[in-house]
Amino acid sequence: MPDGAVLFVCLGNICRSPMAEGALRAEAARAGLALRVDSAGTADYHVGEAPDARAVRTAQRHGVDISGLRGRQARAQDFDDFTHIFALDHNNLKGLQRIAPAGHGAHLGLLLDLVPGREGQAVADPWYGEEAGFEQTWAEVTAAARALVERLRR
Repeated sequence: MPDGAVLFVCLGNICRSPMAEGALRAEAARAGLALRVDSAGTADYHVGEAPDARAVRTAQRHGVDISGLRGRQARAQDFDDFTHIFALDHNNLKGLQRIAPAGHGAHLGLLLDLVPGREGQAVADPWYGEEAGFEQTWAEVTAAARALVERLRR
């Protein structure tokens, strides 16, 4: 039985949210925590596509393989299927709030709210930048993954 089910959501589900998924899978495995982890996008731009090659390379440099992940769009059913849903930025949080069914039981919030001193901030979107931006994003999602694992272990 999993200790929880966590969904990460960004816009297209090919950069930030699959990196967050990979980071949490790795941190949970290290901690011996059984979690169901997935990622999705609020838009349908990249449904069925693999993560951006820069995201795959960045995760691989940190010993995490996200190459087998495929993009999907967030849906109202996710609010029943997951205990925690984390948006990677404010616009995606608003998008999730629009599709959230009344009375859902999932915790919904910004991912960096988990990291002391980063509350209310968005995870950096590396899409339009260079490879270094993906390293910054990896550092942010990893910090949040570690904080989430600690919170769930309590």
